[in-house]
Amino acid sequence: MLVCGCGRWMHTVGVDERLDESGAQTWLVRTECQGCGLRVGLDSSPDQAMALVDRLMWTDEARHVLDRMPPYVAPLLRHEVEDYARSTGNRVITFALLAQARHGGAVVWEPEAERRLENIPAPVRAMARVELERTAVEKGQSEVTVSLMEEVKAKYFGMAAQKS
Repeated sequence: MLVCGCGRWMHTVGVDERLDESGAQTWLVRTECQGCGLRVGLDSSPDQAMALVDRLMWTDEARHVLDRMPPYVAPLLRHEVEDYARSTGNRVITFALLAQARHGGAVVWEPEAERRLENIPAPVRAMARVELERTAVEKGQSEVTVSLMEEVKAKYFGMAAQKS
């Protein structure tokens, strides 16, 4: 936890998931002093950032998925995911945790899809993994397959699926 210069505790107001230059995930934790209004943002690894979060929070990316759900589904999903987060000892609900809660575990990868992921340049590989898993979750699938990879490739790059 952070203490402000005025002596009060800083409270977490938001968490953003980001990728650094090497493709590693980082979190931007935004905090605010309720006394003087000082705002501070800290960019660090998820493990280090977890110590700065003072309550159960949704990252902006996970909240975006929740906000896109139909109004009759969103409260049920929120309850399910928050219960799962508490049961696993997490205070931050990320997109990956949301996917785990919805599927009872992490989105799995077909072995061939995992091999093809290695062909993606390292700086964008982590981002591609997140987008593929996000697409699988949005489609209600619990596995990333080669056909899903081709579909996402066609969507983002306008390329027809090419078989080799």
